[in-house]
Amino acid sequence: MATPPSASTPTRHHSPAVALKLFVPSLLGVLIFFVPLSLGGKTTIPLDHMVTGARALLGEASGFYALALIVAGAIYPLWKGTWRRSATDLVFTVLKIAGIVTAMLALTGWGPAFLHTPDMLPFLFDKLVIPVGLIVPIGAIFLALLIGFGLLELIGVLVQPVMRPIWRTPGRSAIDAVASFVGSYSIGLLITNRVYRAGEYSAREAAIIATGFSIVSATFMIIVAKTLDLMNVWNAYFWLSLCITFLVTAITVRLPPLSGMDDTKSDPEPEAESGKRFATAWQTGLDVAAKAPSLPASVALNFREGMVMAISILPSIMSVGLAGLLLAKYTPVFEWLGWVFYPFVAVWGVQEAAELAQAAAAGLAEMFLPALLMGEADFVARFATGVVSVSAVLFFSASIPCILSTSIPLSLGRIVAVWFLRVALSLLLAVPAGYLVQGLGG
Repeated sequence: MATPPSASTPTRHHSPAVALKLFVPSLLGVLIFFVPLSLGGKTTIPLDHMVTGARALLGEASGFYALALIVAGAIYPLWKGTWRRSATDLVFTVLKIAGIVTAMLALTGWGPAFLHTPDMLPFLFDKLVIPVGLIVPIGAIFLALLIGFGLLELIGVLVQPVMRPIWRTPGRSAIDAVASFVGSYSIGLLITNRVYRAGEYSAREAAIIATGFSIVSATFMIIVAKTLDLMNVWNAYFWLSLCITFLVTAITVRLPPLSGMDDTKSDPEPEAESGKRFATAWQTGLDVAAKAPSLPASVALNFREGMVMAISILPSIMSVGLAGLLLAKYTPVFEWLGWVFYPFVAVWGVQEAAELAQAAAAGLAEMFLPALLMGEADFVARFATGVVSVSAVLFFSASIPCILSTSIPLSLGRIVAVWFLRVALSLLLAVPAGYLVQGLGG
């Protein structure tokens, strides 16, 4: 992708057709990804309706569709030879092959009974694998509308004054955050990976966005709130969770390992001169629209990348996710890990400090686990659990395999280090937030 002109470059005049090329696909993309629509008694974004419709259309075949993607995902690193790149790639290739076995067990009902309890294989396969297997390819088709015709670059220039000083990322990263929240973290990561590979994000910026902006969607937040009996304080929970998530991101970008990553890129956002921000944004959007490929070519490229990401994610969700759930349920690993977080909770005098710390640690396996473990706790502990489930961002059953399947240079060790920082900081902020809501009548 060509570098847009700087603010000092003479303005190029484009025909009205270029303005239409910028506006029409971008407007359709905004409608599909960001505007809730009521259909069949359900209010959500059109993309979610499409995924629901696709799953209903597939019916029982949706499981076989997911299995086919998992098999393809296990074969892909062997076919491409990427399993040889590093020890991590080799381990994850083995885990992807194991994902075929676990998917077969989930689909057929074979195997030990404890694997088929509702919080094990059925949860992974029905609630994570099938929806992700549908939303990533379908979302990738319409992603072409959102990021291929200049909207990303136009908005990026407009919101630079907020994004750069607070989160040290380009203005265009705001689109990633919103896409994750209203759609899926996998869609947000698809955008991030695409923009990083185009040279428009540095390695550090892409890592910040992947580990700090790819939050769970509003739909997942509702499920967490219901499980923790927080729907009576939904607005407080919703807004405080978002504020704490992005405040924690603003802190972690200034700490290792993120702060020391490479920050060079080949295609940076143009800087706007004082008083010329809107003009620069408009010109940048038009320049990108003028050079954009045809819609069919853009859709084909995005769909291909979406399918590669889907087959890369799904086998890992099945194997790594199951391992994490088994560790959380049948071993004391997360109880031990929880003691690392105990001081960050105990400082506030919470009665159930040990339980909250251990539940927060269990979120490394699956973001929904803390809510399952703390459903009967006191209000402050439940509220803090709900916030940390969202603000931790990283978990082994889905988001970590998603990140590892991208081109973003984040090792597993770096990801876990960022997770630790996020959980510790989130607990420090979420517990007093719970006391505040309780004091205000929550």
